[in-house]
Amino acid sequence: MWIRNAEHKDLSYINNIENDAIRNSTAIFDLEEKSLEDKEKWFSNLHGIYPILVAEWEEEVAGYAYLSPYNDKLAYQTTAELSLYVNRDYRGYGIGHGLMKALLEKAKDYQFHSIISLITEGNETSERLHEKFQFTHIGTLKEVGNKFDEWQNVKLYQWIGID
Repeated sequence: MWIRNAEHKDLSYINNIENDAIRNSTAIFDLEEKSLEDKEKWFSNLHGIYPILVAEWEEEVAGYAYLSPYNDKLAYQTTAELSLYVNRDYRGYGIGHGLMKALLEKAKDYQFHSIISLITEGNETSERLHEKFQFTHIGTLKEVGNKFDEWQNVKLYQWIGID
């Protein structure tokens, strides 16, 4: 496994991973699949400002992780939201662990002080991963999303970087 900065050439892999999560999980609250054009806009908006990483396995993107704005208000500029997705065919190989470790190192380089993760209740794999990296469960938002005709609770996790 090789973890590196995402490049434009990775967007079709990233788009496929995200669309699979949209179709088949509550890990992401989008209800409609994204086009490649959507991912290109996303990439151009974040690239260079926030880290976007991919985990490459045998020349295929097996997962990706990125930071994005937590809130647009200026006082939140050192806080970011973390998102991490692994291709279903590569789960259980340490891809998520590798991406999380590398992304938190990048967060320090980018001088982010606080990282927020929103994890849909029931995603124990993601919760365990975050807890391994000293994220703290801050609280739970009840019934804030509706996907697959079910109300979804979202757990808030926070990581505070070392200054």
